[in-house]
Amino acid sequence: MRLAAIVALVLAALPIVLVPVYAVVPPPFSSLEAWTRLSGVAVKKQWVPLTDIAPNLAYAVIMSEDGKFCEHAGVDWSAVREVIDSDASRGASTIPMQVAKNLFLWQSRSYVRKALEVPLAYYMDLVWSKRRMIEIYLNVVQWGPGVFGAEAAAQHWFGVPAAQLSLRQSARLAAILPNPLVRNPVKPGRSTAHLAGIVEKRTRQAGAYVTCIQPDN
Repeated sequence: MRLAAIVALVLAALPIVLVPVYAVVPPPFSSLEAWTRLSGVAVKKQWVPLTDIAPNLAYAVIMSEDGKFCEHAGVDWSAVREVIDSDASRGASTIPMQVAKNLFLWQSRSYVRKALEVPLAYYMDLVWSKRRMIEIYLNVVQWGPGVFGAEAAAQHWFGVPAAQLSLRQSARLAAILPNPLVRNPVKPGRSTAHLAGIVEKRTRQAGAYVTCIQPDN
């Protein structure tokens, strides 16, 4: 029990130490990537700075995943209340919460994981700029079996670097994020294509929703 308590304390302390480090150093891997490698799946991954990722992809992901990304401090409590009030099956995870899950936690749903996501999301949002947050998210998120990060996704699915992704390609990539192991951005099913169309339209009108990730912010 003593050893287990020590291990738990070390694991809890790791994000506290690593978040400031990751403000300037790219994370070498995420917990999701590590588990993927351990399961025997070949991983495609290449870190690129935000300046080498098409702005349309960052905008599309924000408009699809976390429309209030520039407003909240890590957690969107209005979305949480909406889910609770409507008893909806969808989640209310913000981009910071998803970064916390992908980098440091596990994928299976549980109240324990959610309880850890919230303080981690606030902590990362406090330490990192919004540009750094979206840069890390786009580089660690999974976009297919063994496909991690925007550069690998762009090359794998469309045969182009992330910097050359079109608006339509960006919208399709954003549309598969809820289920990247099943959805295909090149040959999207009816529901994925419909969602991609909505994301594309919202991205064209992103405007003030994405000002926090502009180069001067």
